[in-house]
Order: sequence, then structure tokens, then C-alpha cells
Amino acid sequence: MEKFVCYCFEYTAADIEKDVLENRGRSTIIERIMAETKAGNCQCQIKNPKGS
Repeated sequence: MEKFVCYCFEYTAADIEKDVLENRGRSTIIERIMAETKAGNCQCQIKNPKGS
């Protein structure tokens, strides 16, 4: 099982690599994570085993 890069939204490194390839060098996943975090939807302290 691949480890999550983002526990809050359950993205793996492979997800991000695929996204970059599909979007010509730009990651829409990173943009989504940043937008969700800014909106207060980050739950790192709960979901990430190491905390925020």
C-alpha cells in the first residue's frame, strides 16, 4: 500500500505525479489542497499520524 503525501485528502505521490503529467507540468492536486486548507478543511492533526 502506498503512503499518503496528504492524509487529509488522501493523495499519494503517484496521484500527484500522474496529475502533473496529465496537466502539462502543473499539479491541480496541489492547488486543490491549498484551496481546501485555506478554506479550513485541513484535518492534519486528526488524520496525519505525525500531526500537522
